[in-house]
Amino acid sequence: MFQKIFGRDKAEDAAEKLYASAVTAARQPVLYERYGVPDTLDGRFEMIALHVYVILRRLRTGEKAARPMAQKLFDTMFVNMDRTLREMGVGDLSVGRRVKEMAQAFYGRIAAYDAALVGGGPEKIEPALARNVFRLPEDQRSEQAAALAAYLFSLAVALESQDVNGFERGEVSFPAPADPESADVVR
Repeated sequence: MFQKIFGRDKAEDAAEKLYASAVTAARQPVLYERYGVPDTLDGRFEMIALHVYVILRRLRTGEKAARPMAQKLFDTMFVNMDRTLREMGVGDLSVGRRVKEMAQAFYGRIAAYDAALVGGGPEKIEPALARNVFRLPEDQRSEQAAALAAYLFSLAVALESQDVNGFERGEVSFPAPADPESADVVR
């Protein structure tokens, strides 16, 4: 109770750290320069969503006690989205609507990425990334989407091996993206 009155609790601090780590990973220049993610507000949102998604996925598959952290991370993401839109000068009257649209888009990404990752590899994730990140038609494939799918799959695998207790302390480690032109990228 006193933590609520006098300040933040440890879980909120951990969620902030997780979110900051996701944003840092999402801002890696290689994602925009070599993977071809559009360096736009939408492209950056997609990369933040992708990195937050893999953390949420790990928290949901971890011990039951880790699941509340998933909600705190989600809340942290959208409080920050709200603040960012306001700092960019989006009018107060439209911020709530824009954040709601972003949250709905994020829920859509979660559903699409979860469906693709269940029992599949990068090739199953590729159509969702082509559609969401690169805005390609449903039947169009691209090497950029294939490379990004391999990266997302590698993130999911890497985070699956990380101790969920570390996440509750705000600790997460993202692998660096492989050069999409190298043989290290799984296709």
